[in-house]
Amino acid sequence: MGKVILTGDRPTGRLHIGHYVGSLRGRVELQNSGEYEKIFIMIADAQALTDNADNPEKVRRNIIEVALDYLSAGLDPKVTTMFIQSQIPELYELTAYYMNLVTVSRLQRNPTVKSEIQMRNFETSIPVGFFTYPISQATDITAFKATTVPVGEDQMPMLEQTREIVHKFNSVYGETLVMPEILLPGNKACLRLCGTDGKAKMSKSLNNCIYLSDSADEVKKKIMSMFTDPNHLRVEDPGQVEGNPVFLYLDAFCKEEHFGRYLPEYADLDELKAHYSRGGLGDVKVKKFLNQILQEELEPIRKRRKECEKDIPGVYAMLKEGTEKARAVAAETLADVKRAMKIDYFEDAELIGEQARQYSC
Repeated sequence: MGKVILTGDRPTGRLHIGHYVGSLRGRVELQNSGEYEKIFIMIADAQALTDNADNPEKVRRNIIEVALDYLSAGLDPKVTTMFIQSQIPELYELTAYYMNLVTVSRLQRNPTVKSEIQMRNFETSIPVGFFTYPISQATDITAFKATTVPVGEDQMPMLEQTREIVHKFNSVYGETLVMPEILLPGNKACLRLCGTDGKAKMSKSLNNCIYLSDSADEVKKKIMSMFTDPNHLRVEDPGQVEGNPVFLYLDAFCKEEHFGRYLPEYADLDELKAHYSRGGLGDVKVKKFLNQILQEELEPIRKRRKECEKDIPGVYAMLKEGTEKARAVAAETLADVKRAMKIDYFEDAELIGEQARQYSC
């Protein structure tokens, strides 16, 4: 069997540049590499409902936003299968079987679950669906026989839990499920891009995002108002590069050729950082440079999105076709799982024959 990718996003809003550098840009590169037999990209609406059950319209309306972001970033439905999670009922049956392989205490120890519960202030009122979503995520990965899961560093505990479930299932029922491997972004700056306000995470709820669909003016406005070094009050003051969001964004997006186009007085990013650190370089100049780089990166994405927006029914048709393809694969995996567990009763001719002979005596 060839290499297979499974990854996706929760449709709770438009995708931002944190998604882009953390996963989406890499997905397009992997798609175009020709190294993977199949690529599945999931719009995880069922997972999004685990903490948005009281506002399903938020999830429902953002499915098209995520799909448009996928297409505008360069994902090609002829190569990559994009689908909607909730439209594949086989996933829920698989999840039910996997739940028997995981303890409550193990879920409670999952670092990602713990941090997400704290961030959402669930405390003791944790929805069961949210609490068990690591199991659901394991289902999503194994249902499509994924060998490779490209995600951010914060999702490593989730993949480790998936690997535990695969190991436990295969140990009990025989080699059935594929053991997946995590694929992290090659650029460390892309592992988790901070918000424009300097917060540790770029988040829709914190209103500190630059969206892929933002206009050129919106992008510029957000960049020019970005948090920097609070002690860098005058141009001549030494500035702090480490932890400075503007330089973190430059780490993620800047290439050597950008200096020749937009800032020829510097040879590379290291030289720019050195000048800022010793003083004599203002925040405005650095922000203007970042704006030019991001505009160059985002303009083709904005143009493709405008084209895709002209045919929304066509985008839904693409999702429907992708979902049908994905469901066929999930159904195969479910059949394999039920066969391994010996609960495919109507297909088990050996069981039926054995019991027929037993009762004919």
